[in-house]
Amino acid sequence: MLFRSNIFDESLLDIIVCPVTKEKLTLDKKTNELISKKAKLAFPIREGIPILLIEEARKLIVFKR
Repeated sequence: MLFRSNIFDESLLDIIVCPVTKEKLTLDKKTNELISKKAKLAFPIREGIPILLIEEARKLIVFKR
């Protein structure tokens, strides 16, 4: 049996929320992060597990047009 530990189970997006805003998160497959647009934070996914600690999140830079 092959176990893929780095694969994030996308069905979790239906039940987990941003710890700051309590809103849904979106998956960025390129960076392997869960994005909170409202909080402007990117939460890492490590070995398939979302790390929803605010101190582990990366701040997103938003450019205004």
